Amino acid sequence: MENKLKRSNVWTAVQIAAFLGIFVLLLVPLSYMLRTNGAVKDRFSGFYAEKDHTLDIVMIGSSPVFPYYAAPKLWGETGIAMYPLSSNVQRPAAMKYLVEEAEKTQSPQLYIFEMRMFTMEDEGLRDNMAYTRGVTDNMRYSRQRMRTIRALVPEDDEEGRLSYYLDIMKYHTNWKMLTLPSEWANMTYHKASPLKGFEFKDEVGPQPMPDCGNAEGEKAIPPEQEDCLVDLLSFLQQSGKEALFIVSPYGESLEEQQMYNYMEEIVSSYGYSFLNMNDHYREIGIIFEEDFADYGSHTNAIGAEKCSDFLRAYLQERYSFTDKRGQEKYRSWDAAYELWKLEMEEARETILDRIARGEYAQIEDAQ
Repeated sequence: MENKLKRSNVWTAVQIAAFLGIFVLLLVPLSYMLRTNGAVKDRFSGFYAEKDHTLDIVMIGSSPVFPYYAAPKLWGETGIAMYPLSSNVQRPAAMKYLVEEAEKTQSPQLYIFEMRMFTMEDEGLRDNMAYTRGVTDNMRYSRQRMRTIRALVPEDDEEGRLSYYLDIMKYHTNWKMLTLPSEWANMTYHKASPLKGFEFKDEVGPQPMPDCGNAEGEKAIPPEQEDCLVDLLSFLQQSGKEALFIVSPYGESLEEQQMYNYMEEIVSSYGYSFLNMNDHYREIGIIFEEDFADYGSHTNAIGAEKCSDFLRAYLQERYSFTDKRGQEKYRSWDAAYELWKLEMEEARETILDRIARGEYAQIEDAQ
């Protein structure tokens, strides 16, 4: 009788374990599919779809990253594979954890960090869950994702943390996602990005060129962001990672320019390069009245072409990358370049037509 009871208990335990296993196997892909669709989701799942250890550069940062720098163009002209691991209004505190996430499948020669968000106080960013979820809800389930959540979500918000760990709690009503073929491709969060994370913008939002580029003087950035920057630099230095810190050109203020001067001093003290493109408007050839989609905040496709060219020249002058064009495992990059060329011509025609007609964009607030 006792042996029979033991066998029964073992069988019950096996059934429970099997149920939990099946539940997890269903829960994870279902969670991925129910996450709200959009460009950020496609960008992150596209990153996971890249073949292991094939990326030369990973660019991390907020919304200036993906519309400013055309990875397919860089590839087609140099054979350098660069991918943007970026999200809207990305908190600087996420950067170190995204490097660790990238290192799970890639070993890039260079990390590029876009620095615009370091001018903003973290309290306002932390209080808006969308700015945190833009990162955590687009990562694959893993121990690293849990570490990222613990770093970004306050310790006293244990109830809130649970909905970050199990983001299906937030998206469980998104059943319409299951009717989209594109989301079934996200079952494993491993869906190729045709343009390698680049996003075309064909709107026009003009503003006068700022006159504070190259301005002298320094202004301290928010203390929590300085701590974050020092932590990131120390982490990169200890890990032996090569990094470049950039500021994309935009309608900056004098106060922001002086903050970038302050950041440059810190970054340089750790032996890393800092490139503020606001000091190079004329070399870039940027025209603020024509090359921006939203009044000086983000470039349109023509502005992106110029910024991509400037960054390419900077990288080729200071770094040594192997040209990987022609290699079989990079065929998707060749296809991305051909697609970029086609869509670039369409975007150029649209932009020039809008300039001629004086048709200007509606303002959207993003960083």
